[in-house]
Amino acid sequence: MTRTNPPRQDRSSSPTGTPSREEVQRAIREGGRALVDLAERLGPQLKDGRLTTSQIRNIYGMVKQMEMRGFDPNEFVLLKPKLAYAAARANERGAHQLKEVLTWAIDEVGADATKFARFVDFFEAILAYHQAAGGR
Repeated sequence: MTRTNPPRQDRSSSPTGTPSREEVQRAIREGGRALVDLAERLGPQLKDGRLTTSQIRNIYGMVKQMEMRGFDPNEFVLLKPKLAYAAARANERGAHQLKEVLTWAIDEVGADATKFARFVDFFEAILAYHQAAGGR
């Protein structure tokens, strides 16, 4: 009997292809290329996970309102339960992936206004790449 080893999993992401917490944190810390590359990979995954554009825009709209009012870390952290509720309500893989990724990003932002600006850029890029992949 020949024994085969299971396929080796890339430690940089989960078996479902969702980015790792470390990748998300790095994208928020560094911005630029790391942020764009991650969003480019994530957008089509969310589309394939049956996340709709309107589901993304519901949360994105809240983030843009926060940006217009000025960054308030106490208000910002309240996005986490809203994401949890939206993911549970949608009950699709893509919604749960978005909740997980954005929750990690929120944790990385903390009270840092510069990181919040990168979070907004990251969210915009995710939305753009979701649309580009044919998200509806």
